[in-house]
Amino acid sequence: MEKWTSATIATKYWHQLENGRFQCDLCPRECKLQNGQRGMCFVRMALDDQIVLTTYGRSSGFCIDPIEKKPLNHFYPGTSILSFGTAGCNLACKFCQNWDISKSREFDTLADSASPETIAHAAKELGCRSIAYTYNDPTIFMEYAVDVAQACHELGIYSVAVTAGYIHEQPRRDLYAHMDAANIDLKGFTEAFYQKLCAGSLTPVLDTLLYLKHETNVWFEITNLLIPGENDSTAELEAMTRWVVEELGPDVPMHFTAFHPDYKMRDIPRTPAATLTRARHIALENGVRFAYTGNVYDADGGSTYCHVCGTKLIGRNWYVLGEWGLDENGRCRSCHTPCPGHFAPKPGSWGSRRQPVHLANFR
Repeated sequence: MEKWTSATIATKYWHQLENGRFQCDLCPRECKLQNGQRGMCFVRMALDDQIVLTTYGRSSGFCIDPIEKKPLNHFYPGTSILSFGTAGCNLACKFCQNWDISKSREFDTLADSASPETIAHAAKELGCRSIAYTYNDPTIFMEYAVDVAQACHELGIYSVAVTAGYIHEQPRRDLYAHMDAANIDLKGFTEAFYQKLCAGSLTPVLDTLLYLKHETNVWFEITNLLIPGENDSTAELEAMTRWVVEELGPDVPMHFTAFHPDYKMRDIPRTPAATLTRARHIALENGVRFAYTGNVYDADGGSTYCHVCGTKLIGRNWYVLGEWGLDENGRCRSCHTPCPGHFAPKPGSWGSRRQPVHLANFR
């Protein structure tokens, strides 16, 4: 393989304003920059009279994870996924659980570099069925993510976006044209929550969810991190889960996960397991067929059940699969009801391992 180095590349999502500044049109933040200024995401900046991506080919690290950790429970369960991210983020969540990466303003964070072809070949050699663009958000490094996805598709490897869904319409179309699956982080269900704790807006995230459902074949699941006293009220959970069923349908899986004190919200306690169980029950009662709990030990809340006969289709103990009640066509063995998602005839056996990978070994 020929020698390759990471680079700063031009982007196409921008326009020049009458006052001479350059507006980034990637996401709803619409940063308006002078030459030499970076956007809030840190990785996109105005340079030489255009907006460029400054971290193409540079990563904060690579790691093999179980697919369920993304979390995706209905996309080839039990398989391994090669995960990586860059630095920066286009939201400013005070509760960020990956703040050391997403809030980084140091290029030393980006210690590993690799071409799209190197990443694809590494995933193939490591036996990973998929690649995940995660840890911060693929929206802000989408040119790199798209090139990696194209290289992976040539080798039969799937691409998964783990994202907050905070993106404008045209870049959204361009990004998801290359994704096979996604997990969308629906952080709350009020504009007040997004404005107060994320410095963002709810509406663009809902637009992303509606787009994925009605205009693509991308398999997607939703994660909702529940923060005590902020977005865990019964009223908000009722409104959110009803909207999901009415607008996206009952087959979109929802993951209710536990917050732990971090970044700028260290004074908030961990989410009680009972809160997650309550959220899961509300979702099920409102018609969500597949609702899960996460970041806590809950074998029942982590397992998949047939929505018709109640048979356990996929038993999970953290990230280790147990019972497998699906036939070779992804249907319930008891009542033959199809389980929505993408399933192989047999489950994967990666388990709960987390394996860091240095891509320098694959060049």
